[in-house]
Amino acid sequence: MEVVNSKGAVLSNYEVLRLLQEVCHQGTKGKRNITQTQTHLASIAFDTLKYLEKTQCKSQTSEVIQRFLESVKQFKLTKAEKLQLINLRPTTPVEMQLIIEESEDRLTEEQVEELISLVELHLPDPTASQMVNGQVTNQ
Repeated sequence: MEVVNSKGAVLSNYEVLRLLQEVCHQGTKGKRNITQTQTHLASIAFDTLKYLEKTQCKSQTSEVIQRFLESVKQFKLTKAEKLQLINLRPTTPVEMQLIIEESEDRLTEEQVEELISLVELHLPDPTASQMVNGQVTNQ
């Protein structure tokens, strides 16, 4: 993954996680490792990586995100709203209201519920695993 224009776009937590994983592991391929060149940056990168690995973005993939974005096209959300849906994975109408600007005017209650269903369907929740007949299943 390469950042072409650092001011050109915003990144999802998934993209930041993958980028930091690549940067932190470059040292194993013969290139200069981030820890060898900038220790403060390495510390920030390590802490951010550690945090992101505890969030749901760890189980996301670019395909999952792409399918989700396709499924929410009908709602005419802004880029920032879509990004927040991906990063925060809201599961209640209140969370949706906080993410989507003027949601009461733009979306009906049914549309909010549909959006919640799409979030739950397309964006994996790694904490929703449970044992069924001795096997781990995702809910």
